[in-house]
Amino acid sequence: MSGVETGEAVAFFLLAPLSVIGALGMVMARNAVHSALWLVLTMLSLGVFYIVQAGPFIGMVQIIVYTGAIMMLFLFVLMLVGRDASDSVIETLRGQRVVAIVLGVGLAGLLGLGTYRATQGLAVTGLDEANKAGNVQGLARLIFTNYVFAFEVTSALLITAAVGAMILAHVERRRGERVGQAAKMRERFLPGNYPGPKAGPGVYATSTSVATPAKLPDGSPAPRSISPILPTRELTAAEKANKHTEGR
Repeated sequence: MSGVETGEAVAFFLLAPLSVIGALGMVMARNAVHSALWLVLTMLSLGVFYIVQAGPFIGMVQIIVYTGAIMMLFLFVLMLVGRDASDSVIETLRGQRVVAIVLGVGLAGLLGLGTYRATQGLAVTGLDEANKAGNVQGLARLIFTNYVFAFEVTSALLITAAVGAMILAHVERRRGERVGQAAKMRERFLPGNYPGPKAGPGVYATSTSVATPAKLPDGSPAPRSISPILPTRELTAAEKANKHTEGR
């Protein structure tokens, strides 16, 4: 702990478990929205880490751009597309989960070994020397000189991930399943069909409430006749008597 200030150590011990929990939750969550929210927790922790390590520019970019803009856009797309947990259970390729785990472990080992070999015997100059010209200037100089290849490879990986997310979120329908507006109109005017708009669920002669369920042939209410967010409206004794009288 030599050379580490008390505030930095406290921030590390508080946020390090949260970032690890967020990363594990992102991988293990079965719902895509929950996975994205876990990733937001990890990104916020990383942003604070950057700020504590005398990198205010990259810390603000991590919080404002990645967490505040990109992840919120990702959540908006997920909620708009409406992917549920059942989609992640279906394997389009047999054994893809095992292959993904093996490749993920291999990539983590390769990155760890590469980082160790690159930093082995490296002289540490300190943050004051790296930020002598300014945090933004020093960061730009390192990215576009010493680490320009790694920066370009990372950009290519992000673009590939974005394209892959678009492909996974796209639902391809067969040509026979696509029904155009003209076909729908012709179907409505076929003999036996009523061309006018149909009444909403739960609208009957005895009640105009959308919370009134439809009745099955055995007299029990149909669960699919009303929205699950609406409370079921039970008929009063007077309404039941009027309905019985009308039935006669």
